[in-house]
Amino acid sequence: MHVLSIHNAYKIRGGEDESRQAEERLLREHGHRVEVYEEHNDRVDTLSRLQVAAKTIWSREAYTTVTEKLKSRPCDLVHIQNFFPLISPSVHYAAQNLGVPVIQTLRNYRLLCPNGLFFRDGQVCEDCLGKAIPYPGVVHRCYRDSLAASGMTTAMLVVHRMLQTWTNQVDAFITLTEFARQKLIEGGLPGEKIHVKPNFVHPDPGVGTGSGGYAVFVGRLSVEKGLDTLLAAWEKLGGAIPLKIIGDGPLSSEVEAAVDRIPNVTGLGRRPMKEVYDIVGEAKFLVFPSKWYETFGRVAVEAFAKGTPVIAANIGAIAELVEDDRTGLHFQPGNAEDLAATVERAIANPELLQGMRSVVRQEYEQKYTAEANYQRLMEIYEFVCPKTVS
Repeated sequence: MHVLSIHNAYKIRGGEDESRQAEERLLREHGHRVEVYEEHNDRVDTLSRLQVAAKTIWSREAYTTVTEKLKSRPCDLVHIQNFFPLISPSVHYAAQNLGVPVIQTLRNYRLLCPNGLFFRDGQVCEDCLGKAIPYPGVVHRCYRDSLAASGMTTAMLVVHRMLQTWTNQVDAFITLTEFARQKLIEGGLPGEKIHVKPNFVHPDPGVGTGSGGYAVFVGRLSVEKGLDTLLAAWEKLGGAIPLKIIGDGPLSSEVEAAVDRIPNVTGLGRRPMKEVYDIVGEAKFLVFPSKWYETFGRVAVEAFAKGTPVIAANIGAIAELVEDDRTGLHFQPGNAEDLAATVERAIANPELLQGMRSVVRQEYEQKYTAEANYQRLMEIYEFVCPKTVS
């Protein structure tokens, strides 16, 4: 197959950027031709606010670029990974006007919520869900805490709902979990077009031993990731089990303060991926305390690949990925006392999580390998262009 992959990359490389590149590599390894059209958010700094707003709603530049690419090197389908903010939904029209099917991957809730998270002021917010005009996102300055930026994002959503872009210009959506799929349907997207395909971990990092005697957190140090819950729980635990925190972000200073204040807490900052895998593989368990509706939970799947169970907040997609008492344990999101109690249960019953290690590894092998992902991707591609895939 010939695929045009379209992506608007973030200033700070994250899981979404890595996941789409892994998918492109996977396609090439199986003999498919993949051409990439990419914009980068570094370019935002070179544009005026008016230019960014115009591009967010309809980028003539992106429309022209995609049209020219498809005319010069015809493709079987266009796979849009992320179009926000510089590429815009104009590329959907560019492809469809040439009769090329369009697949849109959704790794956040951007089509329903101006900030893409359903999260505001430290808690889940669904004020814009199902609204034709998601005005609460403007009122509360939900995107970048800016009235102008929130208005720009909301304008894009309103215009393309009026144009019925998501209904008429997309042949299939890909989301990462059934939870996210149901939330998108609740927001008005056509359920018959939404397919679930999780991210994958490749290459296989190999199984760890879990003999390190500590817990680990890996991720962005931010409010929505539940750092406050994590630190409060460890303060209650009083050093009962060491905690290693890997990552950086806006709450880095809070973690540094916690290291001085709370026994047995270590902040490691960012680490190379191989070192992260080694630390996760030797941990008794990984803690995933998110407060928002995660659309996936790549860190949890990486833990599964290492054979490490996960103690996870019972919210969003992570509660779907981590099955209580099978591949990990659940606690109430945002509840430090419940997290502390869950950790105490794990410490008091070492055989509980140790017995899960083979189960979580099997979960990875069955659902989250490159080959399993490729087979699912081909099923979705066949849905939009059966003759080419067959």
